[in-house]
Amino acid sequence: MPIFVGAGTSSFMKSDGGLGFSRQSNSQRDSLTAVEGQVIYNTDSNVLEYYNGSDWAKISAVLAVLNSVSGNIAAGLATNITLSGEGFLQSGLVVNFTQSADSINANVTVTPSSDTAATVAVPASVYNNVTAGRAVTIKVTNSDGSTSQGINKTAVALPTGGTTNTYSGYRSHTFNSSGTFTATALISQVDALIVAGGGGGGADNSGGGGAGGMLVQTNVPVSSQGYTITIGGGGSGAYQSHGDGGPYAVNGSNTSALGYTAIGGGRGGSAGGANATSGGSGGGGAGEAASPTGGAGTSGQGNNGGNEANAGGGGGGGKGAVGQNGDVRGTNKGGYGGAGAQNNYRTGSNEYYAAGGNGGNENGQFESQASTNGIGGKSNPSSTTRATNGATNTGAGGGGCTHDTNQDSPAGGDGGSGVVVIRYAV
Repeated sequence: MPIFVGAGTSSFMKSDGGLGFSRQSNSQRDSLTAVEGQVIYNTDSNVLEYYNGSDWAKISAVLAVLNSVSGNIAAGLATNITLSGEGFLQSGLVVNFTQSADSINANVTVTPSSDTAATVAVPASVYNNVTAGRAVTIKVTNSDGSTSQGINKTAVALPTGGTTNTYSGYRSHTFNSSGTFTATALISQVDALIVAGGGGGGADNSGGGGAGGMLVQTNVPVSSQGYTITIGGGGSGAYQSHGDGGPYAVNGSNTSALGYTAIGGGRGGSAGGANATSGGSGGGGAGEAASPTGGAGTSGQGNNGGNEANAGGGGGGGKGAVGQNGDVRGTNKGGYGGAGAQNNYRTGSNEYYAAGGNGGNENGQFESQASTNGIGGKSNPSSTTRATNGATNTGAGGGGCTHDTNQDSPAGGDGGSGVVVIRYAV
């Protein structure tokens, strides 16, 4: 006859011998006044369990082992970490984060991707309270109640500089003015948008300013140090009294970051002798200048400006296209500036940069036509209003000024200032 231990053995009546234990459901087990070391057979889970003094645990439980933790805990930023080990089982893996100095003690329950791997989002109670440079101890407890040894993960500081934005797995830093980007151990490479200042628009049936050069760099290596960011200003638009020369428009200034330099946009030409100049994108040509030809763009950064034709100024070149020649869209009208290009590094949504300014018209044909991609400068809408500026921090070219036969011509538009956007995965 078998030997029975404990109560609840009436159904265990076989003559082949053996050792029997009290048979208990979960509810029956939990109603027991258990003592440390007591053993039962759980009829709900069909396993032997023992009481460890505080809880019921499986006999011959699968042991949880934590071998490594990849990814980062960042002070002040939500991140994911990946755990590698053994005995994670299929569900209900509890990940524990502890650290006494910052009073951290948090648990997160996850479903492992396999018995050896699991990914967990670092809880807000950890990343919002941890101090960079302090280690957090990570352990796992599997569904068998087995707890692993701990692995320490040192919290890292966030990179700094510019205006930050977090979106869709990325964090960006936008520099609208010169500053310093300081990288930390959180990152080893970044993507960067680098746009120079746009060129100023010319005066008196003049050329539009060329867009600042635009560079898009991916997977740029960085180390834990500060990087100087220099933002180029937009070039000033020309002012020219009717029949007089100068002062003429000015090229945009260069923007530099992470070892790369975007070239400032070329100025638009002005009647009376000021030719369009080359740049990131070239400025548009002007009537009555020494040459009606638009300036050249820089390979990989922008395009040529349009040429003057029949007193209509050429549009400034843009990152996405050359500037239109004058007279294309109507007699004595300036050409549209070249299209800009889109980039989503700042917010995750595409935004336009580096569009050329529109060329100026002849014979008092004032207008308020839409600027290129909404950011390039346009020709002046009246005899008393200057051509519009390229949009700030887009590197767009300034609009060329229309010739007014009755009075002095107002000024061409200023080029838009440049910008740098740095992003990295988090």
